[in-house]
Amino acid sequence: MIPRALFSALLWSVALITGTARGEMSRDMVVAVGAEGEPVYRPIFEKESVSWSNAAGSAGLAMHVIPGSTDARNKLKETLDRLPKDGGDLWIVLIGHGTFDGRNAKFNLPGDDFSASDLAGWLQPFQRRIIVLNLFSASGAFLPTLSANNRVVVTATRSGAERNYSRFGEKLAASLDNPEADLDGDGRITLSELSVFATAETSKFYDGAQRIVTEHALLDDNGDRLGTETPLLTKPQTTKGSLRNRDGSVASEISLGTAGSTLIFTATQRERREAIERQTAELRASKPELSEDNYYRRLETLMLQMADLYQEARHNPPPAGR
Repeated sequence: MIPRALFSALLWSVALITGTARGEMSRDMVVAVGAEGEPVYRPIFEKESVSWSNAAGSAGLAMHVIPGSTDARNKLKETLDRLPKDGGDLWIVLIGHGTFDGRNAKFNLPGDDFSASDLAGWLQPFQRRIIVLNLFSASGAFLPTLSANNRVVVTATRSGAERNYSRFGEKLAASLDNPEADLDGDGRITLSELSVFATAETSKFYDGAQRIVTEHALLDDNGDRLGTETPLLTKPQTTKGSLRNRDGSVASEISLGTAGSTLIFTATQRERREAIERQTAELRASKPELSEDNYYRRLETLMLQMADLYQEARHNPPPAGR
């Protein structure tokens, strides 16, 4: 069964796609969920998608979810084509598995995969600052192709040769609202801090399992196509050159919000949310009996209802004493 929060994330995404105010500078997040490969990975990827959706919603970003389907490649390209080419930050979060054959790196989808070159081409028209999080195995091979000025690229591995399943994506998503990831204690978790903290959490997993670390995350935000291993982002600079030109200087200014921030629902809103989630679960259970058009039409209706609810919750005052 899909976790409850995933319903909210998906519903939230549709309303924001259709309801972004035209007079505001567009700030967007696109989350693409790749092929699960094995059933064990499905709930993991869903949980990551939920975490990013909730973080984006709390930060007021328009959220666009590309579910793992046979036409996911086309849907991702169409979504990027449709987004404003100027505006605020554009986040692209890729969750799943990747492959590298020694020449070409690809992000795996249930249908046609796409390569680093494909994605670079789709991003070419944008003048906005773009943050691309490649949270999959062998993703290090994506960095040289995607690296560019006014762009931040994070990869779960340092090369295409690190092909085992990467846990960095899990740890990154789980750290989004963890106050401990606020390394300097200023009340906000920057992308640089998030990457450093998630890398440490990933290392803890390997140490606890007594396994050799098979992934080393990189971050590039100076456009030099090299990247820096994330633990080094907080280390003093040992080479000559401007601090502004080292990796991490831009990422240290980017944040999705305050540490531990979340939406607050009233009791009535929680009841409405639970009712919509219940209807969505019932709809999903009846999917084999419905035509595809009927199923997605009814799902869209529920998604829009939930998104309206999330929009309301964004305007709720914080509880007393907070």
